[in-house]
Amino acid sequence: MVLAGKKLLITGVLTPQSIAFAAARSAQEHGAEIVLTNFGRTVSLTQKTAKRLPEACDVLELDANDPAQIDAVREELAARWGRLDGVLHAIAFAPQDALGGNFLHTPWESVATAMQTSAFSLKSLAVGMLPLMQECGGSIVSFDFDAQVAWPIYDWMGVAKAGLEAVTRYLARDLGPKAIRVNTVSAGPIRTMAGKGIPGFDKITDGWGTRAPLGWDATDPTSVGDTVTFLFSDLSRGITGELIHVDGGFHAMGTDPL
Repeated sequence: MVLAGKKLLITGVLTPQSIAFAAARSAQEHGAEIVLTNFGRTVSLTQKTAKRLPEACDVLELDANDPAQIDAVREELAARWGRLDGVLHAIAFAPQDALGGNFLHTPWESVATAMQTSAFSLKSLAVGMLPLMQECGGSIVSFDFDAQVAWPIYDWMGVAKAGLEAVTRYLARDLGPKAIRVNTVSAGPIRTMAGKGIPGFDKITDGWGTRAPLGWDATDPTSVGDTVTFLFSDLSRGITGELIHVDGGFHAMGTDPL
């Protein structure tokens, strides 16, 4: 098993349809020991969802925008494991007025929320967990939605994801000497609770499978979860600073001619 003995922190598991849940399940199936996180009222939902995993695991409270909570999780993991081999950053949020075609009218306050929660939090989490990873190295993985183009209705979340991609590269630069890899996975659209919260999400999802050479099932995140397992494993030891597409090949296709 490629993750045998690995200790992993996995954020963002909400329901069994969550992409992070697929990653957590795959990690356990490949031998990892994991701890999940969520915050506020969603902790209880994550605890219920955790029971659907192959093995029981704990859920810790973690608001990635709260330095005190990051510190508390680090101290808990230090006492529990003494080290950390990997972190999954599956954290993103934008207020409704930052999505859905409102780009020209979104106030800075909403943009700032999207940028802090969806991009800057990767740096916060990486730095917060660094003391547990810097001795033995490890892997940090985040979830992206390819920000190289402007998507319909995605608006300031797209800008935040572009920031996430840049944060990934700079973290890869600064953490590489400590043998810590940092990569982001650009998944095709998955019908999760988070996806349903984006106005007009079906405009992106509809037709994805027919354009992707491998096809695409928007209800099946397992291919994304297995890619995260690969990135957590030592098989990916030479990969850092990358944006890896898991989208059926959609990103490589041109548009249909007029």
